[in-house]
Parts: sequence; structure tokens; C-alpha cells
Amino acid sequence: METQAPDTGEQVFETLKYIIDPEVGINIVDLGLIYKVSLQEKVLTVELTLTTPGCPMGSTIITAVEQILSNRFPELQVQVELVWSPPWSTDMISEEGMRELNGV
Repeated sequence: METQAPDTGEQVFETLKYIIDPEVGINIVDLGLIYKVSLQEKVLTVELTLTTPGCPMGSTIITAVEQILSNRFPELQVQVELVWSPPWSTDMISEEGMRELNGV
């Protein structure tokens, strides 16, 4: 996870933790789906991936990201970019996400 806007970046990641991947039951930040957050000239860009290219919840997750960030940062234009490189793997799940996944 990379951020070019430290103040806003932390707020973005905290906000995105409210979005839960419905198939896995873990928020998209701890699941490792958020690759990059950047802010340039009032455009907030989020690069994210999905667990698989055929993820049936992909459009739902992308729409949720756009909506929650537009509501949280109404002064910014939100742009979500779906990326596939590097491919997502379970190694990207945070320690907190692994605890949730394992029911600890």
C-alpha cells in the first residue's frame, strides 16, 4: 500500500475499512485489495484489485469505494482504478485480516 498524500491517505484507508468484501467477510484494506492512494489537484485516486478477475462482487466493491470516498471527501473528485498487477494473493492480507479470517 502506497500513499502520496499522508494526511488524506490515512483517512482514506480508515474510511475504506468500512467496506467489507461480502464473500470473505474482511474489509478491503485488511484483505490487501487497496494498492495505492494518491491525491493530485483535487483528484483522489485509488488503485485497487480484486481477489480474482472474475470476482462477482467487483462492481459492487468499486461502487462502494467511489460512494464512501465521495461522501467523506466531497471537495475531491474520486477516481477508482482497477489494476491486476501485482496479482492479489493471500500474502497481501494484513495480520488483522488473518486473525479475522481464522476467527481468532
